[in-house]
Amino acid sequence: MRAGVRRGQDASVQPLDPATASAAPDRDVAAFDERAAGYEAGRLGQWHLEIADRTAARALACQRAPRRVLDVGCGTGYLLRRLAAQVPDAGARFVGVDLAPRMLQVAAWRAGDLRLRFARAAAERLPAADATFDLVVTTTSFDHWADQGAGLAECARVLAPGGTLVLTDLFSVLLWPTLRGARRGKARTRGRAGALLTAAGLTDVTWHPCYALILATATAAKSSAV
Repeated sequence: MRAGVRRGQDASVQPLDPATASAAPDRDVAAFDERAAGYEAGRLGQWHLEIADRTAARALACQRAPRRVLDVGCGTGYLLRRLAAQVPDAGARFVGVDLAPRMLQVAAWRAGDLRLRFARAAAERLPAADATFDLVVTTTSFDHWADQGAGLAECARVLAPGGTLVLTDLFSVLLWPTLRGARRGKARTRGRAGALLTAAGLTDVTWHPCYALILATATAAKSSAV
């Protein structure tokens, strides 16, 4: 292990740059940090786990044996743990990024699998080379991204040709009233999110129900011709 790198951290990632760090207060980071220790507990925790389970199943239906997986806004790392448990390949690599330090501490502590690595980074500045991952997942994180279009462009950039993005979050016309308030400008409908996915260069955008009426999953591909 490289000096200065703790268990569960990815030694290959770049440090959080000042521009990303300065944006952190605007991204609900403090609120997520406060919830980190008990994030997977209680009724709300079970709801998050169920959504992650459904997202994992959808992801593996798209990429049955992924070897390089990135979770953007990984939180406590539950989704990555679920995916790793179903992918026995010893050479597979699972990377989670998040801006909340305490979430990452919990994720590293709970990992239990040397193939899992975590790093502090924002969706808009992913610390990975082009075409690194064959599967990128993100669950109930997209709604908190400061620049959703830039974040999706980064997801597309790090996806390898033929790779898949699986995005689960709040997408419903029932959320239109919220777009006039604190979530003004957010892509909280399938139409808005679909347009951003297409603008990022992704294709075959397909919508799937996830939970109740307001949570949905979008799958999108990076063309193998890229």
